[in-house]
Amino acid sequence: MESVVRQVRALHRLEPADNDHLAALRVALGVAIPSLLLLALGRADLIIYAVFGALTGMYGRSEPHQLRLRHQSQAALVLLGGVAVGVFLSVNHLHSWWLVAVEAALAGAASVFSDRVKLKPNGPFFGILALGACASVPMGTPWYVALLIAAGAAAFSMAVGFGGWVRGRAWQPGAGRDVLALRGVAARAAAVHAARYALAVGLAGSIGVISGSGHPHWAMAAAAVPLAGADLPSRVRRGIHRIVGTFLGLAVTAVVIVQAPWSLAPLFATHQVAVLAILVIVFQFTTELFMARHYGLAMVSFTPVVLLITQLAAPIDPGVLILERGVETFVGAIVGILVVVTVRSRSRPVPLFRFPRRPGH
Repeated sequence: MESVVRQVRALHRLEPADNDHLAALRVALGVAIPSLLLLALGRADLIIYAVFGALTGMYGRSEPHQLRLRHQSQAALVLLGGVAVGVFLSVNHLHSWWLVAVEAALAGAASVFSDRVKLKPNGPFFGILALGACASVPMGTPWYVALLIAAGAAAFSMAVGFGGWVRGRAWQPGAGRDVLALRGVAARAAAVHAARYALAVGLAGSIGVISGSGHPHWAMAAAAVPLAGADLPSRVRRGIHRIVGTFLGLAVTAVVIVQAPWSLAPLFATHQVAVLAILVIVFQFTTELFMARHYGLAMVSFTPVVLLITQLAAPIDPGVLILERGVETFVGAIVGILVVVTVRSRSRPVPLFRFPRRPGH
């Protein structure tokens, strides 16, 4: 009983702050500059590619600059790989079961890579999300332009993350990030974890397709969320945080985009695109502000980010958008929780970092 009470308390525990505002500012700046440039060019529909590239800045937040640069380079491979595959599926009109099969397979492969290089945030979630989102919006530009935007935003975010080095110029000769050798127990653990990702993503996507949802990739992304936890209790908590945080985020989104007397949307109807683009930047800042402290609170902000960039890229009825996001997230998170409960691994977790800690901000 004491264990249950402890886990319930952990659901709403806010972890101590650790210079979160600095990491949040870096990420927000990485999102802001490419997004505002596209807005100025009248191509707010392409902000979706800039945002997914700029999420590179979320990685390696507490590492020394040279290790952060390497970490973010590894994360960029996952994010840009997701964007590239998503763009390929969109260009070739490969949706429905094609999307489920490809995303499930790549979720497993990206899980192995993420475990091997020890990405932080854990797992391939953002790459999975980028793949599904880019595959689900029609291409309003040549495919290579979308990839260049994503790559440019990733490079800019890495430059922002490395920018503080100019002030201190501290370099550790021979320092490097640990890479997990996938042999023996570690190999078996990575294989089980990859199987969990493929199973959860594939099953959630299948339910989304069968139900006739227009956004089954949201169920697939939500199914991947619980798998990033360090142990079973934390994985279940992440699933619950995903559901509750998303539903609260949907309420925030409704206030912004639903045309109703109780919403803010009518107030900026003539400048809606510009306001939505700016709100993406604001919400990305608050997402990163709480990402390491309370995942549920982070989702309250990240949900509007995803919906607003989707609406900018391919506008649909806001009510349908919000409803499908809520349903798909609930289904996906439940599937993810069921998978982590039923597919177990006895392997011990491997320490994430082994290098001298130095101020990296």
